Amino acid sequence: MLSLGLGMIAALAWGVHDLCVRHVSQNRGIIAPLTGVMVFGAMLVAPVSLSAEIRPDGTALRIALAAGVLYGLAGYALYLAFSIGPVRLVAPVIGAYPVLSVAWAGMTGQAASIDQWLAVLLIIAGVGFVVGRSDESAESKGGRLRAVLWSVAAAAGFAATFATGQAAASGGAEVALLLPTRLAALATVLVLAAVLRQSPIPPLRVVPVLMLMGVLDALALAMVLVAGGVPRPEFASVAASAFGLVTVVLAALVLRERMGAAQWGAVCMVFAAIGYLGV
Repeated sequence: MLSLGLGMIAALAWGVHDLCVRHVSQNRGIIAPLTGVMVFGAMLVAPVSLSAEIRPDGTALRIALAAGVLYGLAGYALYLAFSIGPVRLVAPVIGAYPVLSVAWAGMTGQAASIDQWLAVLLIIAGVGFVVGRSDESAESKGGRLRAVLWSVAAAAGFAATFATGQAAASGGAEVALLLPTRLAALATVLVLAAVLRQSPIPPLRVVPVLMLMGVLDALALAMVLVAGGVPRPEFASVAASAFGLVTVVLAALVLRERMGAAQWGAVCMVFAAIGYLGV
């Protein structure tokens, strides 16, 4: 199923992106790196979006702008959650957003079957198991609660973003809508910067990292939004939720963080469940 393939590309891109988020959010605050990512992402999609042959109507454009606002808010919540808590705590909560995505699809006339719901739950459980077994130092109860609350906010924001973004893209102008969505997200972050009285300008020394993050984030969001024009777009959101799993696997391979046999088994289970959705 094409939507699953698009979702897997998004998961890989966001998985690498989130390795970088942990670093920049813990060392240089939230607003500046998030602004940089949004700016570089907008620069990447601008030429493609502006040259698209199919142009959106007014309704699709308004929905896409709403999706961008939601994405900006969700991004802020994600960065803040990662700055407070470890991946093993934050990613499983954020990765549970497909439950909302599939539920929303059911309410809009594309109800999932029991076996598809089981596959979704297996994906979420597998991601939670792999990430939850990561070896991290203990954090305070207050810090854990704040991280969980911001993670829930991010999960709800991403689910809402993907639902509205895919609805806007269902008319066939998904490529043209990439830039308006991105600009709305950037504007939202700049408003947050003004309200919170934080500088949106990142240090020059981190610009290369932010450029990479912007490319990865723009690619991932584009894949999920483009899925709005193919059958069962909610499954792209489900597959993209494996980003937390990808982050941990990359940490094991690149940073040599330890993973046991049970965790690798959960990795196989997640990808098997994603494959089943595509049958």
